[in-house]
Amino acid sequence: MAETRTGGTRPRNRRELITAAASRLFHERGYTRVSVSDIAEAVGVGPSALYRHFAGKQRLLRRVVLDHLHPFERVLSARSDDLDAVVRELAATALDHRELGVLWQREARHLPEGERAELKDQLRVVAGGLAELARASRPDLSEEDARFRGWCLFSALTSPSYHSTELPRGQFEVLLRDVVRTITGLPPLVSGRRRGVPDADTLLLQRGGASRRRQLLSAATRLFAERGYDAVTTEEIGAEVGISGPSVYNHFASKQELLAAVITRGSAWLEIDLGRTLVREPDPQEALRALLWSYITFALDHGGFIELLVGEVGHLPDHERHRARQTQREYVSEWVSLLREIRPELDAATARVLVQATLTLANDMARTGTVRTPEAVRQVGAALMLTTGT
Repeated sequence: MAETRTGGTRPRNRRELITAAASRLFHERGYTRVSVSDIAEAVGVGPSALYRHFAGKQRLLRRVVLDHLHPFERVLSARSDDLDAVVRELAATALDHRELGVLWQREARHLPEGERAELKDQLRVVAGGLAELARASRPDLSEEDARFRGWCLFSALTSPSYHSTELPRGQFEVLLRDVVRTITGLPPLVSGRRRGVPDADTLLLQRGGASRRRQLLSAATRLFAERGYDAVTTEEIGAEVGISGPSVYNHFASKQELLAAVITRGSAWLEIDLGRTLVREPDPQEALRALLWSYITFALDHGGFIELLVGEVGHLPDHERHRARQTQREYVSEWVSLLREIRPELDAATARVLVQATLTLANDMARTGTVRTPEAVRQVGAALMLTTGT
């Protein structure tokens, strides 16, 4: 975006340029890896000029997330009776604000609690508007089912934030519209809520009996997921399992190595499950359905690991980070290949967008606890991949 200048005066849209640059950098590198100087340099100004608009990096992050949320709120608050027009606007808004998913889910944790609460309130407004859209499309839905679909819609619309797959703009908008119609058009979903049980790592710590190394992995997973990698010390991890901070180094050379071990452990399980499923289910549709079910149940049981996989991989050393992300890409590629065997009319990019929407949905349900039953998540995920656009 070019600066708007009048003679030798400052550009009138400098504040907009600053937020756009910050949004891009936070999305690409992560909040902790971006400095005020980095943002100022991207805009072509000095840090002092940036501080005239924002008191600090946290205030800038808050503004960036709100700037991405508000357009969704405006579309949904228009109260239009033309549902197709609303869906078209939502699809366009999702692509115009493609960075929102990562900024909200990964970076907003760096804000003070009060500001995070403000953002959560705004997010609930958007999810509520999406729930109303679902009810308008299917008046037979219960209030609980509509709320669940509202969160599913938000996950699906923000899923492009987590990958770099590109489609021609018009084609991408049509695909996202079809995704919305798929979710809103499903018949009433399985009722009832999943029992509130701790995830696997919390249960392991509660029950004891595991090796010290396994206890440390579970403690680190829980603490990193709850508070973020930067906010947790080795002393706190050790205290969770009844040892001193220095004693942690008898098992792991550094906090980074501990994070890498957590990521490697979870990724290895997914890879093993993938291979086992492909051997057991030679039919591609049955294999994809089995993978979807196992991934959903794994994610719901290991919400802490999913949180780290989505939000904390950037803290790994370069070679570990590259390996973790390559493993994720290869895992998704196996799903894409299966989907294209089932639906050969899909090109690779379209199939990847649908797979990523499905996995993002499962991840969000696992991380936020906004889930009724695993079966309801499975129904939505299967419909996204197997029926969208048909």
